[in-house]
Amino acid sequence: MRKTAAIIGGGVIGGGWAARFLLNGWNVTVFDPAPDADKKLAAVLDNARHALPMLYDTVLPPEGKLRHVNSVADAVRGADWVQESVPERLELKHRIYAQIETHAAADTVIGSSTSGFKPTQLQQGAAHPERLLVTHPFNPVYLLPLVELVPSSVNSSASVETAKQTMASIGMHPLHVRQEIDAHIADRLLEAVWREALWLVKDQFATTQEIDDIIRYGFGLRWAQMGLFETYRIAGGEAGMKHFIAQFGPALKWPWTKLMDVPELTDELVETIASQSDAQSGQHSIRELERLRDNNLVVMMRALKDQNAAAGALLNTHQATLTTPINRNDAPITTQRRTIPIDWTDYNGHMNESRYGQVFSDSADIIMKLVGADAAYIASGNSYFTVDVQIRFLAETLAGQVITVKSRVLEGRGKKLRIYHEMLGADGTLLATGEQLLIHVNLTTRRACEPTDAVLQAVQEMAAAHAALARPDAAN
Repeated sequence: MRKTAAIIGGGVIGGGWAARFLLNGWNVTVFDPAPDADKKLAAVLDNARHALPMLYDTVLPPEGKLRHVNSVADAVRGADWVQESVPERLELKHRIYAQIETHAAADTVIGSSTSGFKPTQLQQGAAHPERLLVTHPFNPVYLLPLVELVPSSVNSSASVETAKQTMASIGMHPLHVRQEIDAHIADRLLEAVWREALWLVKDQFATTQEIDDIIRYGFGLRWAQMGLFETYRIAGGEAGMKHFIAQFGPALKWPWTKLMDVPELTDELVETIASQSDAQSGQHSIRELERLRDNNLVVMMRALKDQNAAAGALLNTHQATLTTPINRNDAPITTQRRTIPIDWTDYNGHMNESRYGQVFSDSADIIMKLVGADAAYIASGNSYFTVDVQIRFLAETLAGQVITVKSRVLEGRGKKLRIYHEMLGADGTLLATGEQLLIHVNLTTRRACEPTDAVLQAVQEMAAAHAALARPDAAN
């Protein structure tokens, strides 16, 4: 049975939450009194539907149902999770919580997207403060996985555990902030960089574009994969962090930065920053910048996914919970259902030829696992190598397109395993076919050899089952 998330406040952050829940199979009810709330949410959902599925090598769950409602009561009634994302005004949040508590189930956890308030401030006057905590995300919520989970001393262990499990179930990384602190952790770090950047612009040492260039061409790339401390650990060489601190620590006493002071945001400074920002990015609409941002995030996070590092490791873990079991008794066998990612396309806008080979190779790996030639089998010194592949390109395949691959064994005897694949679009259009000849190999001698009896028997049984299918016209 589908769960339901109630989203109170459907702006940039609330809309991102709605998209994250919806695309992970939750039903979502949204309350936002703004007259254009549905239009704004539709734009966020359009971006999310384009980007999030491309992170995974399997399809996301069927999308949940979205309802716009006219009251907090209608939104939270029957909800399994409530996410509050209203403006940062404490009195407004308190009024909203009173309405939520009146109409939500007694055990429903309430998460707040607040970037600054501590949970004890939010819980003031609450009838059940033990179920209200901070779940602070980062924009775009539907792509960036971090959420700061901040409870207070009155929060029940059950509410904290429910929050952790809920966030993990939609592919997020709940960072448990163990002690309350104003602005939590991440925004305090961001504020330090932002404050110094304002001084550099005010004192005319750098423009907004130059500062952004420093981040995106320099330490921003390192931070995306290693963060701060691990980056500096490497900077210390073989001697590690202690050497780094000993070498660079004294510089912290030098008056380089102005982190303890704030530049006055005069009209002149605001105009300087705004005009430089317009010159830097004004030729693009916000929607164009969002799409560019999302495409770049997808490509970078997929690269981390290949290395099973940082946000990529989290994606791999979440993907494992989404993968549908493959039925080896199907004929043909559905070996893949996935969305084509942006980094698989070329300058013509369609999928690069090499990626068709990857799709069919991935499907062949599934067949290998089904017949017992899995990771343990390979570790024992045996495997199958592809020695010939023939691919037919029949229709364009575009980024964001959902594909299904159906595979059958055409030949399975002795050292030979011949597999035929059909790649289909969501409407059943045949996009491409691939035929692979694999030869069984001993990984020590690197020469062809017979598979083990168990694997050979499984191959023969699968080939016999698929022999009843009509032979494809394109098969050799």
